[in-house]
Amino acid sequence: MSDSSRREALKRIGLAGAALGGAVVTAKLAYDPGGFGLAEAAGKREVRDFRIHAPGSAADPVFAIAKSTTDPAELVRRAVAALGGMKRFVSRGDVVAVKPNIGWDRMPVHAANTNPLVVAEVVKLAFDAGAKEVIVTDASCNEANRCFQRSGIWRATYAVGANVILPSAHRFRDMRMKGEVLDQWPVYLPLVNADKVINVPIAKHHNLSKFTCGMKNWYGILGGRRNRLHQNIDVSIADLATFMRPTLTIVDATRVLLRNGPQGGNIDDAKDMHQVIAGLDQVAVDAYSCTLIGESPANVRYLKLGHERGIGNMFWQQVPHVEV
Repeated sequence: MSDSSRREALKRIGLAGAALGGAVVTAKLAYDPGGFGLAEAAGKREVRDFRIHAPGSAADPVFAIAKSTTDPAELVRRAVAALGGMKRFVSRGDVVAVKPNIGWDRMPVHAANTNPLVVAEVVKLAFDAGAKEVIVTDASCNEANRCFQRSGIWRATYAVGANVILPSAHRFRDMRMKGEVLDQWPVYLPLVNADKVINVPIAKHHNLSKFTCGMKNWYGILGGRRNRLHQNIDVSIADLATFMRPTLTIVDATRVLLRNGPQGGNIDDAKDMHQVIAGLDQVAVDAYSCTLIGESPANVRYLKLGHERGIGNMFWQQVPHVEV
């Protein structure tokens, strides 16, 4: 074969390879419901958006605060009902991932993990709305088996039909979030591959970020050495809240850890408040909830970052809400 013929053959092979590669990329983008490749191609931050986009009035409440009873399940029902009921958020046949805080080897009285009765009621409401499967899971900080057991969440949610999943290495996949701090990181698949995601944090003090609730609870979707993120914790929280847009946030404020968070340990550090907050705006919900530990939203930097990014509104008083 002459040099010119060889060059022409290589050119044809290259063009064919490029066309095939383009077809593969196009197929991937069309198939991937999360749009991971699409976000990379566009050079934008990735978003896993589980929000509903049902029409509603501007006067409809964006979040609801349930009070005036000591029954956690009743508080959950009231808060969700005030937003239109769980059927507004969960459709028949959905796989629903419920993300409590199960980070710590602590009992409910310590208020380090989400109250198991709150989580169980969220599971029941999702099934009542027609969910095909409800997954309950978290990537714990302490040893996972002890956290799931001692928190009471495993027993309470399994009893009402949840698929309780313990974290393990094969359930993580590296993803590009394209955040300011969080670029590529292992992400916990059961919490990003569902049809709907309900974030069920507990409101409590945090010694680094001052407060932890819905936005900080997304740390539980990460694997790897998460403590490295503490050097820039507020930006990493904002990156996570940019990436994860839940269907609904339901905050357990039945018993609130006022100091020595996030683990607690002394029951005198916690206080019964008998509230549950449900909402569509994770920034506004966190901003209200931080007042329960005596903190001002203006002093919680990640709330300001979330507000500036357009994730939600840190001025919760301006957001339509209702007490029930």
